Amino acid sequence: MPENQSIYIMINQILNDSSNSQESGLKNILCVCVLLIFCIIAFSGCRMEHESEIDALFEAYSGDAPGAAVMVIRDGRPVVVKGYGLADLDTKTPVSCATNFRLASVSKQFTAMSIMQLVEKGALTFESTLCDIFPGFPTYGHTITLEHLLQHTSGLPSYESLMSEDATEQLHDDDVLRMMSQQDSTYFEPGTVYRYSNSGYAVLAMIVEKLSGRAFPDYLKVNIFQPLGMDNSIAFVDGVNTVPTRAFGYAEDDGSFVFSDQSLTSAVLGDGGIYTSLEDLYLWDQALYTEKLVKRDMMAKAFTSGLLKDGVSSNYGFGWRVDEYNGHKRFWHTGGTCGFSTVIQRYPDERLTVIVLTNRRGVDMKALGESVMELFVDDE
Repeated sequence: MPENQSIYIMINQILNDSSNSQESGLKNILCVCVLLIFCIIAFSGCRMEHESEIDALFEAYSGDAPGAAVMVIRDGRPVVVKGYGLADLDTKTPVSCATNFRLASVSKQFTAMSIMQLVEKGALTFESTLCDIFPGFPTYGHTITLEHLLQHTSGLPSYESLMSEDATEQLHDDDVLRMMSQQDSTYFEPGTVYRYSNSGYAVLAMIVEKLSGRAFPDYLKVNIFQPLGMDNSIAFVDGVNTVPTRAFGYAEDDGSFVFSDQSLTSAVLGDGGIYTSLEDLYLWDQALYTEKLVKRDMMAKAFTSGLLKDGVSSNYGFGWRVDEYNGHKRFWHTGGTCGFSTVIQRYPDERLTVIVLTNRRGVDMKALGESVMELFVDDE
């Protein structure tokens, strides 16, 4: 890949020089500048690794259709940064590396990180129960711990199933907590079954608010986004803040695409309300190799599969799925909502990360991410 070799040398040199800086903010700025340089070169037509194969994978996202943003990071270098199609069909705004997509359930890793930070600071433990945190919570909360919530083994009822059929207003995290407070039992004994739970992560967001004294979007901004230089990332609250450089969501209907940006559950933040871009996710991915947010032993818990009471692995850590793909250890998550489908797959032994963000509903993101990954593992 001789055309890009000088770019990679420049990127590595800037990152290495910045690693000795005593000002982490300066390093974050340099990282962003490096990525922006790469994006400019990438989007102007300079060839990247496996570009033709990736273009073929994303052909359906090109042109005047809802698009996709793709990044592959290897050994700390963004070896692929590509945008396809449109972020906004009405204005014909193209997707770029700065376009902000709703992450949907990929947001859960940020909620989990918030909890890990609070545990590390001694505000609570992973054994703290819902009744410890919310004294007025129903008795069944005595058996549900933070670890159960983080690993989807709490048995909390699905808030989606509890919504009124004639509901017209968006639900929020505090509404979910109220719903849980009106129940008197769980689907199963906590810790005995893995059952994916958006309710659990909405409740976790409310735990962050209670213990930090900050609104959940503010906590994320002050304790995660700002320290990493993720300046355009945001937990979106309609009427309170605005998503910069935003992609809008769409769904396919009878061969054409229709606007499908928000649903009645889109305002629940803890389970899926964060918007961000390739630029900012690059910084997030690289920070997960460091102690910028939490200590290494705490970070390791996020990537360690939980165990059910019978000793069976749940294949889920704290905001991350944990498994192997074709013999390669993998930490990953997908997100899907009314108008967005996303995935991040990290292969730590290969120092390889695949990120794909789309503004369309119903995409098999797991398979799409794996197709991108397979182009690069044979290069090792």
